[in-house]
Amino acid sequence: MSLDVSPKLLAEAEHGDIREQDFVDTVRTSLPYAYDLIASLAAELKGGTAEFTDNQTPPPSEKERGQLLRALASDAIRGSLERHFGVTLAFQNCHRVAAFRPEVRDGQTYARFTSVRAQVLNQSPEFRDC
Repeated sequence: MSLDVSPKLLAEAEHGDIREQDFVDTVRTSLPYAYDLIASLAAELKGGTAEFTDNQTPPPSEKERGQLLRALASDAIRGSLERHFGVTLAFQNCHRVAAFRPEVRDGQTYARFTSVRAQVLNQSPEFRDC
């Protein structure tokens, strides 16, 4: 299971829409490694002038890697985090997540990062089982 959903949030969802902030809070408490990593990338991005910031450090364990994979594999989680932090996320291999300024999504830097060429160049044997 990806998220630890409170009975209150589940009841709200069963009766209609929920507040996105409540969903983001559930992501924050359920997937703290992924949330904190994305929060730090967003803060670094907002504090600088680069088009993007990225993480190239592997997670400390498979538990944290699993959190990151679950967060980025879900359209709802990923989209909520992007809106919450005001970034566009991109993902390569098992842990290289990048936060882009939303306005550069149609630019060359984003296109290069998300290209099949970049994906191939960011592979190595240690990533095969992650």
